[in-house]
Amino acid sequence: MAVRELAMNGVEVKVHSQRGEYAVQPVASSSKLSPKRSTPSSALPYNNPQHQQYVLSDDSRPFRRWMSWSVPLFVIANILLFFISMYVNDCPKNSESCTGKFLGRFSFQPVKENPLLGPSSSTLEKMGALEVDKVVHRHQAWRLISCIWLHAGVFHLLANMLSLVFIGIRLEQEFGFIRIGLVYVISGFGGSLLSALFIQLGISVGASGALFGLLGGMLSELITNWTIYANKLAALMTLVLIIVINLAVGILPHVDNFAHIGGFLSGLLLGFVLLIRPHFGWVKRKACPPGYIAPPAKSRHRTYQYVLWVVSLILLIFGFTSGMVALLRGVDLNNHCSWCHYLSCVPTSLWSCNSQKAYCQSSQIGNQFNLTCLSNGKSHTYQLSDISSSHVQQLCSQLCS
Repeated sequence: MAVRELAMNGVEVKVHSQRGEYAVQPVASSSKLSPKRSTPSSALPYNNPQHQQYVLSDDSRPFRRWMSWSVPLFVIANILLFFISMYVNDCPKNSESCTGKFLGRFSFQPVKENPLLGPSSSTLEKMGALEVDKVVHRHQAWRLISCIWLHAGVFHLLANMLSLVFIGIRLEQEFGFIRIGLVYVISGFGGSLLSALFIQLGISVGASGALFGLLGGMLSELITNWTIYANKLAALMTLVLIIVINLAVGILPHVDNFAHIGGFLSGLLLGFVLLIRPHFGWVKRKACPPGYIAPPAKSRHRTYQYVLWVVSLILLIFGFTSGMVALLRGVDLNNHCSWCHYLSCVPTSLWSCNSQKAYCQSSQIGNQFNLTCLSNGKSHTYQLSDISSSHVQQLCSQLCS
């Protein structure tokens, strides 16, 4: 493991890249040591011929190691809400072609309707999915938060929860459940807000914005706590590569990259505010055992850390306030940014990014609901008894795509 070393009066202070493991060891001497033990009057280790290793107690370590429990709670909450969504969905009651019929009430919607193995869009709408029309015209702004706890299917849930465990537990062990919990929830809100300002049609669910917020927090934490890291450039390049790859995936169709970008930017700014650490000079003082005097450190934090803290807090307040005002006034940012739609989908010869509203002709006899796409002439019959307008629009979009 890479370490940062400092020699002081014959004492070597090693600060490992995993903060919290601070060991103070004597520097090996080139002279031959006498096997004779020193007397008890030898107070300092560098005067003791029989050098010993001094390890700081937990109370002396500058950074506390936290137990992770909010991330497991978040995972449990997401899984529980998915089961509740499936219970409310009750596919056998509304359709005759459910997937996994042996699951009974918890069986999935037909794969043609939901390939992710999950509930219908109308069920997700009932559970609190993000729908801009309801946020703007029915004053249901709470959907900006509720949607981050819902998932469209088993595959969607599994991918997000594995990512949350992989990213979140390490961060929570270092910074505690309160700060990481705030980064997760606020970043999810930021992702939902930016998504609602650019994507006006359909519904949106998922924790992707919150997860990108954790990635943004990791990046800003590395930048603002730069002095206490070893191998910092390698860590920075690795983290940037991971973020770029994940954002690049967002340019595929049917992926809400605006939620990813909004969550990432929110987490990046929150990291400068909530995940700040004392600089290395201050850490060095705390790591020294009694009897050794480290060079004085005037302040716990460097000037650039204070500047980043203030600027980030101002940008967060301004961004969330102006974003909410614009959303509640029904502003569509696509009308003010002609190229921004490329951030969420880049058209190629393999796929189209046409997000225009699809139009279908519908008819229903009993539980048989028939849709015909007016643009391509495709027709399909669904076994449905309870269907909402948003559900019809989703089925129409799938049929016309």
